[in-house]
Amino acid sequence: MTRLLYTLILSLLLAAPVAAQEATDVPQTDRSATGGATTLEDILARQRGEKVDNSYRHNTADEAPAPETYAPGLGPLGGASDAEVWRDLRFNEANVKVSAGGEKAKVLVQDGGMAWLQFRQGPLTTYGGWGLIGTLGVLVLFYLFRGRIRIDGEKTGRTVTRFQFMERFAHWLMAGSFVVLGVTGLISLLGRKFLIPAFGHEAFATIAVSGKWIHNNISWAFMLGLVLAFVFWVVHNIPNKTDLKWLAVGGGIFKKGVHPPAKKFNAGQKVIFWSVILLGASISASGLSLLFPFEIPMFAKTFAILNDLGLPQLVGYGALPTDLAPHEEMQLAQSWHAIISFVLMAIILAHIYIGSVGMEGAFDAMGSGEVEEQWAREHHSLWLEELQEKDRAPTPGKASSPAE
Repeated sequence: MTRLLYTLILSLLLAAPVAAQEATDVPQTDRSATGGATTLEDILARQRGEKVDNSYRHNTADEAPAPETYAPGLGPLGGASDAEVWRDLRFNEANVKVSAGGEKAKVLVQDGGMAWLQFRQGPLTTYGGWGLIGTLGVLVLFYLFRGRIRIDGEKTGRTVTRFQFMERFAHWLMAGSFVVLGVTGLISLLGRKFLIPAFGHEAFATIAVSGKWIHNNISWAFMLGLVLAFVFWVVHNIPNKTDLKWLAVGGGIFKKGVHPPAKKFNAGQKVIFWSVILLGASISASGLSLLFPFEIPMFAKTFAILNDLGLPQLVGYGALPTDLAPHEEMQLAQSWHAIISFVLMAIILAHIYIGSVGMEGAFDAMGSGEVEEQWAREHHSLWLEELQEKDRAPTPGKASSPAE
């Protein structure tokens, strides 16, 4: 009988003309009969797509009407009803008392966590994963069409010292740790989706816990290698006009027999260097924020600076939020950490290709540190000439001396 009566009332209300749809202001609903709680009019207005003033839904217990004003059966249970408690927790307005942890420990429910989770499981995983697969696909196609870039001239049998031991140590420390960080990071992000179906929950739990420990601790090796690489090579990676000539012909990697002049690092290597330094520093900063939760907030201050510069407005975006909860800082740090890591992994895949199967003689530079003289002449002619002028590289017609 009650259901029939409710259906009849609902039908009459739906059939009646609604003047609120034509109003520009939010209609004020009389909630005296429900003691301030949701009414049938509220429900119907939401179903019609009308704007409803929801402020009444997250009033604190102190702002709630007096118990005697509630309709029978609709009053709070004791100090506050379950609905009010959960509503206040959701809007972070509950009077939560904690013995330790400060303000961040008082946040028990945070809506932003769902948006972060959906981004992590959706766009981040999809675009990041396909980005890496796409990069590998492009490299395979390039190899099939271009083949391996070989030394065109006749090899001399003489070698030139390309990198000293400490330079190679810095490179491999940074490169090796980055590969491990990339693998363990992908396990953390994609493991539930791919490893659990393949190996089961128990195996994934062991892999995930071990991977997290490795990821957290080997990150220090990556940061150390990053600093060493910057110190050793920054002076050689300052852009100059020679780089424009190199870029104009694509470095000769697309056409056989083209060898533009270059110093110790050509324009392509400089792009790799600055990508690693800048993106690696950004990854390290967000990683430190994750290693020390709630201790190194970065985004509120960064957003404030960007707002002051007016950069968001230049791209048609409103002011960035500067009042961020500690949990929001952590979610942004994790998202940024993953996004930049995906970008750097794609760049490093291209670097690994050129330094291994993509170019003859390139691996020797970081393997033994010695490169064939003809390779140096074709790919870094200006650098070779500088060494020969200083008698630090063999010169045709002269007795060779060990390069420093």
